[in-house]
Amino acid sequence: MSLAEMDRRIRKAEKDAGREQGSTCLLAISKLQPVGRIRAVLGSGHTQFGENRVQEAASKWPELMDSHPGVSLHLVGPLQSNKVRQAMKLFRCIHSLDRPKLARRIADVAQEIGQCPDLFIQVNTGEEAQKSGVIPDDLDRLVSTTRQLELPVVGLMCIPPVGEEAALHFGLLANLAERNGLNKLSMGMSGDFETAIALGATHVRIGTAVFGERPQSLAGNRG
Repeated sequence: MSLAEMDRRIRKAEKDAGREQGSTCLLAISKLQPVGRIRAVLGSGHTQFGENRVQEAASKWPELMDSHPGVSLHLVGPLQSNKVRQAMKLFRCIHSLDRPKLARRIADVAQEIGQCPDLFIQVNTGEEAQKSGVIPDDLDRLVSTTRQLELPVVGLMCIPPVGEEAALHFGLLANLAERNGLNKLSMGMSGDFETAIALGATHVRIGTAVFGERPQSLAGNRG
């Protein structure tokens, strides 16, 4: 699917949901994608991208951003405490804040470097043991912690469990965000972004539908 077709579908989903046109940001997820494909999407004028790993992003994006200064890079994968400083210098937004210890580390580094990306708290709406994210019952406490630390938390993010109705998780995330006075929602991927938009998504994360399937030699290397 072309980027133009994806944009058309997003605008239609906004219209069908009675949303303002252009209120949804398409994050093109470039995880494991060859630089040539990324350059092609950059050449079309798209500026919002997402990466899952700090190390991979650091290996390819500084040069790309030097030649495309308007790019906004988002971290959508888990963030380890020892990668916080590097991530905060590279990414405009981090979607995976999920624990008080990480919040305190981000606050410490923000004080040192004098800047902080916008932050989303990742919520483990399915309460899956193998998945990152704060469980819903602990969210309010984490939001309170981030506010005490004066962190720029702007919204919530979730990844619904495979095989479950995504709409239930998107609806839960929207309710949690409203309860905590947060107005941005990072939710929805290639197979369910239209449902996410209908339930209030402000950021949808689309990978293969924009770039095509990842090369097998790269997709198989996840270390």
